[in-house]
Amino acid sequence: MPESRDLRRPLEQELISRGVRMTHQRRLLIQIIQGADSHLDALALWQRARRQDPTLNKVTVYRTLAMLKKYGLVDELDLMHLEGGRHYYEARTTRDHIHLACIKCGRIQEFESSLFEKLKGQIERERRFSIKVVRVEAGGFCDRCKP
Repeated sequence: MPESRDLRRPLEQELISRGVRMTHQRRLLIQIIQGADSHLDALALWQRARRQDPTLNKVTVYRTLAMLKKYGLVDELDLMHLEGGRHYYEARTTRDHIHLACIKCGRIQEFESSLFEKLKGQIERERRFSIKVVRVEAGGFCDRCKP
């Protein structure tokens, strides 16, 4: 089964197709989000981007994240509030997944299943509810920390 990050939507292409002007700084932020191997908060995103463009400011980061959220291209996650009130961002995938948060070490794993897709279909049929966004988090102990 492919990893969730292999199913990420191409953010730059999505924005261009919607007529969004791609500045150097937007492109840089999008590349970092798209290629991240972990969930990033705004501060971590800004810090990574400043390594490549020291002129980039936090306002640009927050505006870019707001635009990506507005277009439904990123999800904003709290990941069980393991790090307090921080919010994390990830490019939306083509398939929904569940975030598994270890409450001991803080490790975050992503889990996909055809059963999850079937459950969403059942909810839509039985409740006549059109699902557009799903965010599910489970807190527990990862295989490294399991008591």
